[in-house]
Amino acid sequence: MPSGNPVLRGKAFQGLPVTGERMTMNGTITRTALLLALAVITGGWTWQRFVDAAAGGDMAAALAAISPFMWGGLIVGLVMALVTTFAQRWAGITAPLYAIAEGFALGGISAVMNLRFPGIVLQAVMLTVGVLAVMLLAYRSGWIKVTDRFRLGVVAATGGIALLYVVDIALRAFTHIQIPFIHETGAIGIGFSLLVVGLAALNLVLDFDLIDRAAAQGAPKYMEWYGAFALMVTLVWLYMELLRLLSKARR
Repeated sequence: MPSGNPVLRGKAFQGLPVTGERMTMNGTITRTALLLALAVITGGWTWQRFVDAAAGGDMAAALAAISPFMWGGLIVGLVMALVTTFAQRWAGITAPLYAIAEGFALGGISAVMNLRFPGIVLQAVMLTVGVLAVMLLAYRSGWIKVTDRFRLGVVAATGGIALLYVVDIALRAFTHIQIPFIHETGAIGIGFSLLVVGLAALNLVLDFDLIDRAAAQGAPKYMEWYGAFALMVTLVWLYMELLRLLSKARR
């Protein structure tokens, strides 16, 4: 039961002792909504802090006001993601902490992007929620069939994109070279971003399928938090790619 999501693997749901209630897809979606709400609350706090600091016209001071929360959120979010991945039983605690930390980081990033391109964040948020709803509907209604070939194609493409991003980060860190179509605003750059957004959306379908299979196999109730955490990871990726796409279109 593979998935392109790095934290959502079939093995994560195997060999788990079942006592009491078992996980369901609806329970996982409900917990995903709670994690999204936590991320929105902390993201809104960072956003408002940036707006208040930027009111005086000093952008350097505004960035300095949110930098600790952005970097702290990224670091804490990474730590919580690792803990959740290797200690699924703690997901009921670590998944909300991950969402809170990611909210701080995304709120700062979104505030800066919205300053450059007014209205872009609202568009990205609405598109992210819309894609989530459409993919869930498409999966639940059977419009998209998850076959072995479908899984293999999405997982392979996701791995290729991840490798490409790693190479680009390494090149930019140690040289002045960057892979152009990742960052350029022409037709090729926008086409690449559209491809990645579509791939992130298809990964949501794989996530739904794996969670559904785990629920059918009788995974314990606490794994709903783990499934919600995994969906959050994909949604964060989707949101960031939508921001990148919309900013390219604006430029």
